[in-house]
Amino acid sequence: MTSDTSAAGARKILVTCALPYANGSIHLGHMLEHIQADVWVRYQRMRGNEVHFICADDAHGTPIMLKAQQMGVAPEQMIAEVSLEHQKDFADFNISFDNYHSTHSEESRELSELIYDRLKENGFIKNRTISQLYDPEKGMFLPDRFVKGTCPRCKSPDQYGDNCEVCGATYSPTELINPKSVVSGATPIMRESEHFFFDLPSFSGMLQAWTRSGALQEQVANKMQEWFDAGLQQWDITRDAPYFGFEIPNAPGKYFYVWLDAPIGYMSSFQNLCAKRPGLSFDEYWQKDSTAELYHFIGKDIVYFHSLFWPAMLEGSQFRKPSNIYVHGYVTVNGAKMSKSRGTFIQARNYLDHLDADCLRYYYSAKLSSRIDDIDLNLEDFVQRVNADIVNKVVNLASRNAGFINKRFGGKLADTLADPALYQTFTDAAQEIAQAYEQREFGKAIREIMALADLANRYVDEQAPWVVAKEEGRDADLQAICSMGINLFRVLMTYLKPVLPSLTERSEAFLNTTLTWDGIQQPLLGHGISAFKALFNRIEMATVETMVEKGKQAMAAASAKPVSGPLADDPIQDVISFDDFAKVDMRIALIKSAEFVEGSDKLLKLQLDLGGETRQVFSGIRSAYPDPKALEGRLTVMVANLAPRKMRFGMSEGMVMAAGPGGKDIFLLSPDSGAQPGMQVK
Repeated sequence: MTSDTSAAGARKILVTCALPYANGSIHLGHMLEHIQADVWVRYQRMRGNEVHFICADDAHGTPIMLKAQQMGVAPEQMIAEVSLEHQKDFADFNISFDNYHSTHSEESRELSELIYDRLKENGFIKNRTISQLYDPEKGMFLPDRFVKGTCPRCKSPDQYGDNCEVCGATYSPTELINPKSVVSGATPIMRESEHFFFDLPSFSGMLQAWTRSGALQEQVANKMQEWFDAGLQQWDITRDAPYFGFEIPNAPGKYFYVWLDAPIGYMSSFQNLCAKRPGLSFDEYWQKDSTAELYHFIGKDIVYFHSLFWPAMLEGSQFRKPSNIYVHGYVTVNGAKMSKSRGTFIQARNYLDHLDADCLRYYYSAKLSSRIDDIDLNLEDFVQRVNADIVNKVVNLASRNAGFINKRFGGKLADTLADPALYQTFTDAAQEIAQAYEQREFGKAIREIMALADLANRYVDEQAPWVVAKEEGRDADLQAICSMGINLFRVLMTYLKPVLPSLTERSEAFLNTTLTWDGIQQPLLGHGISAFKALFNRIEMATVETMVEKGKQAMAAASAKPVSGPLADDPIQDVISFDDFAKVDMRIALIKSAEFVEGSDKLLKLQLDLGGETRQVFSGIRSAYPDPKALEGRLTVMVANLAPRKMRFGMSEGMVMAAGPGGKDIFLLSPDSGAQPGMQVK
């Protein structure tokens, strides 16, 4: 898609980000997507295109209902509070949404019912009675993500009830081997219930053609082909009460599955925006023959829903399909999955409390491409790169020239360019940088811009204005050299405007002009600039370390907080939060020492070696081991990602897992089992 708007006129573009789930805070993993989309949107706006950038909270589903119960509040209150938090975080990261809404809205209800009715009228909704898993302890049917067990395809343990994160297979939760309820730990039983199904296989031909039409990245299209080869299945769009969501019309006690109304949130948020902006037409962007462009920015974990169910739902209900779905990878920190225990599961607010949003925007942009590669936030590299590029190369270019212009020439730039050929080199780069932005090759754009920054600083080094300033009769040369440096800074900041909105705002105030893409063709000559003020601060590694430590403390406090409400009786809930339950990290540990705990007839105090790290754990297995020394040198499995828990006898830093009926019959691993301390149990 060309970014040249002069010939064909301005493009009309609707851009969305995946809807954050309304049961938790925004973290730096979320921010990758929202920064990527925002940079692209800001670039399009700079080129004169009409862009509407929208998002919303995904506010339905069993997790929302259960968490609200835990908190002792109504779901509506919880999602309203979370929405305000999300919007504040995005605003402070300068994500330039035109509208932020919620799937729990009248617009969403009306559109969900409209789409459902159209699908039903067109014969794409099928009714049948199914057997599904039911938690006998909690008295509720279990949604897919509330059942875990062994994948029926690749036999990987600890997988959710809808898809396997190891082999990518999708299946029904009833197909899981050894299923367990995530809510209570109980073994589910089978119960019958009438459900409604969306006939996805009817759209197989359309989807295969659409897949190869250029609407998807090649990696996504190849993955979809695997799903086509395996055969598409009808999709269960029903959930039974109790459920927080929209009740299906004329079906009491039946609710739309959250994944049906979640993407409809894109439409409802835009409809809400249209109500606020007279002249903005919903149909112009969503009708079947629309010529407007529609782009979804999403993570690779939700490709299945966006590339199969969503376009099929739109096709079956006579709405237009997306122009493209832009998929990105995950965020790792320091080369590993984000970790709450290490403090690298960094929440957006924790970051903002310590660092400038532009720093992360720049670092992510410097690593982003149009591919679905994971992005590693290496914290040391983050500090070095931001300081080297933004501070030393770009901002320093302004500071080392502005002083002379302000002090010697009253803030006025020269009337002519000192080096027109060099300036031409800078403006000639606009086309290549524009193409990189358009194609979401942000890393390439940043490399081109920083190469120009190197040229600009080399020019200033060679011209040495600090030397010229001391020489008699060279005022005109000094003004020309420094004016050239300021003009090159202006071009660089114009190219960086989509990435660095806060620095751009300060730079525009300093330059006394608005930075526009086409404006760089005319240099600032005879122009007055403002007095120079510090535009950007260096990052100190100590600040980053403080941020990580604060995050570690906050996560530990949250995990250790007792749970109230209907889940309070669940085993383990008083030491691990409900949200963390599905992320239990089990590891092999060597028992280095074991001893009685004075004042307790149930506990043993264990020192456990996790392969270089020692943890103290209090375990209630004394009845099985009257001689605790017999445990030393044995292996056990421990839950390693529990927050430390202060007990009457001291600090317990994990939980020992043991098998057996209890009492005297509790069994641990033998040293010759082949397991090694620190090994993860999957």
